[in-house]
Amino acid sequence: MGDTGGEHLQYLGQEPTPMPRLALYALVVCLLAVAAAVVSFVQGSWLGVVWVLLAGLSSNMAWYYLRRAKAERESSAATD
Repeated sequence: MGDTGGEHLQYLGQEPTPMPRLALYALVVCLLAVAAAVVSFVQGSWLGVVWVLLAGLSSNMAWYYLRRAKAERESSAATD
């Protein structure tokens, strides 16, 4: 679980993907949650608060996976 697709490429001599898959998925969820929050608030529903919280959570997840991938790239470059 949590495969970003970059680990198995090291054996093939290829560079890892520029953006990990999980970070991309989290970013998409964040954007969709922001859009849903805007629609909810425009319609006068307080359910938009839940969407805002989901957007914050997915944003943090995207940053985490991006930083983790960057740290892995830097550590693998240092060992080469």
